[in-house]
Amino acid sequence: MYYDVNQIIVVGPLQLEVAFADGTRGRVVFEPTHLTGVFASLQNPEFFNQVGINGGAVSWPGDIDLAPDAMHEAIRKSGEWVLR
Repeated sequence: MYYDVNQIIVVGPLQLEVAFADGTRGRVVFEPTHLTGVFASLQNPEFFNQVGINGGAVSWPGDIDLAPDAMHEAIRKSGEWVLR
């Protein structure tokens, strides 16, 4: 699909640069307040850096992933998706 992620680069603490199948590119930024529940393990930089792509979605070990369609929509509008 057009919103499948096909490239990820860790560009800073809690920040990713992503590219989608349709050529859309942008940044994903996690604010510390978002790192609760299933996302709590992303506070560990070593774990955060294990990011990968699974089925077109940004993912981490342990079935942690981000919705690529919502990410694509936000990045298409403003160039970034901030998770608060």
